[in-house]
Amino acid sequence: MKLKILTITNTEKGSKELPSIFNENVRPDVIKRAVEAQQSHRRQPYGTDPMAGQKQKGKLSRRRRDWKCSYGHGISRVPRKIMSHRGTQFNWVGAVAPGTVGGRKAHPPKASKQWAKSINVRERRFAIRSAIAATLRKELVKARGHATPGTYPFVVDNAVEALAKTKDVEKALLVLGFADELARSSVATRRAGIARWRGRAERGRIGPLFVVGGPCKLLSSAKNIPGVDACEVSKLNVELLAPGSHAGRLALFSEAAIDACSKNNLFSLQSRKAKTRNAKANPNTKPDSV
Repeated sequence: MKLKILTITNTEKGSKELPSIFNENVRPDVIKRAVEAQQSHRRQPYGTDPMAGQKQKGKLSRRRRDWKCSYGHGISRVPRKIMSHRGTQFNWVGAVAPGTVGGRKAHPPKASKQWAKSINVRERRFAIRSAIAATLRKELVKARGHATPGTYPFVVDNAVEALAKTKDVEKALLVLGFADELARSSVATRRAGIARWRGRAERGRIGPLFVVGGPCKLLSSAKNIPGVDACEVSKLNVELLAPGSHAGRLALFSEAAIDACSKNNLFSLQSRKAKTRNAKANPNTKPDSV
């Protein structure tokens, strides 16, 4: 499969042969499992105090010989605590038992619960390949809400990685035909309620994703545009490619990113096998991570 190469001035430079990962089948179910597994590792455990509702004495004697008893009062035999008393007349309230006012909860949330979900390495890599292939499906990209130009999908010239200023990146996107997409992703929704107290008062929209070959100036200059992200191709994850587990994000791959995919055989099973073979052949050298 070939894609045309466009410069930052929107002129066609040539064409680029894509690696096999762009021809993967799109599996929304696998992508969703991978995104949920990745999001689960950021979930913060929470729970109640293990001794909540059990820090008071809630035992009363039911024997005749004990003057602090409930014998003959016609009350249920639930654990109680004494609030006050006058002689042999007591003011009791329920305690400890889950069915009483002020008692403990029957099954409270526990901080020891494990929220993290696991996923197989092959399944995770297949999900990334599937999400990458979905970025070339124009119907999926439009169904996700992105405003794509008529020339999409295409590969961007390596000159985009040298853009050091945010205004230059924004200008390049406007020239490439993403004016409607920038206008759409710049809209933020104001939340109501507790979200304002917790640092998430506004909810933004997801815009284009730049995928570059390695460390470059674009990684820092593009992040100031609302909704726009930039990532190295070796650090791609399924949540960046399919935010909210919805495949089909508008992605712009640079020439260097495509070359890195072909050279290093990224996110494929062959790369793992080659890594193992190299480790066995050269036990003294540490293989590069894929």
